[in-house]
Amino acid sequence: MQELRPKPVFADWCPGCGNFGILRAEEMAIRELGLDPKKVVIVSGIGCSGKLPHFMGLPVSGVHTLHGRAITFATGIKLANPELTVLVNVGDGDGLGIGMGHFVHAGRRNIDMTLIIHDNGVYGLTKGQASPTLRKGVKTKSLPKPNINEAVNPLAVAIASGYTFVARGYAYDVNHLKELIKRAIQHRGMAVIDVLQPCPTYNDVNTKEWYDKRVYKLEEDKSWDPVVRKPEEAEEKAARAILKSYEWGERIPIGVFYENPFEETYEDRIKKYIPNYMEYPPAKQEIEKEGKGTTLIDKLLQAKRV
Repeated sequence: MQELRPKPVFADWCPGCGNFGILRAEEMAIRELGLDPKKVVIVSGIGCSGKLPHFMGLPVSGVHTLHGRAITFATGIKLANPELTVLVNVGDGDGLGIGMGHFVHAGRRNIDMTLIIHDNGVYGLTKGQASPTLRKGVKTKSLPKPNINEAVNPLAVAIASGYTFVARGYAYDVNHLKELIKRAIQHRGMAVIDVLQPCPTYNDVNTKEWYDKRVYKLEEDKSWDPVVRKPEEAEEKAARAILKSYEWGERIPIGVFYENPFEETYEDRIKKYIPNYMEYPPAKQEIEKEGKGTTLIDKLLQAKRV
């Protein structure tokens, strides 16, 4: 594989922003897995996290999409060309607010791609309004009064929706986060990592110092096993993971909460109806010749003809 030389990039996030750690972890994961950057696509929505494709120091493809719609664009990219490695970056605001419906249905489909949530509890790009993950009763510097809404638990929602790899990372523990991202990419199915990402500008409550005193790694508990070893234990381990995801306060766990390698992917489901889908996906079809459309639907449907 060609040498991956970093390109000069100026990242204009605020000093101390957790996004820097997420960016570095993604770059390191891609390098260490030996992925061909020409076959990696980084998709993002709108918000501070949306800038990540622009700041990547690797020659990957980047798609900066609409607010809350990054998962839908990524779904189309992955299904059109399943050979690509697709990483989706969303904020807790756009991804779990207006984009929550897409978040749920991505889990139902179990598409083989990785979703990374930049979770800082605020809408940082629009001056710090409370996001869906900010805890009830918390008052950050940008709020006139404490937040009156209950917080969304992205891990619990993900497990209930059908995600087959669910983890939480911490933006200031880059090496640990990098390993989580590598594991998520290698997992066959829909993977999500909720990354605790301090916003030093607008969230003066959940700061680096606040998290440093509380986060601990699940793998340090030798009794914790998030991996489904046989299909019949999936329900029990999913329930256990959901309960664990509600641990918050003086101790906050990071690491893998749930991993199920037995659930078939959306691509596997498509192959039941179109056996040659992986060899001849939409991206490999000729769609134009001499100015005329030539979409070859027949070849995709050939296996269904009698």
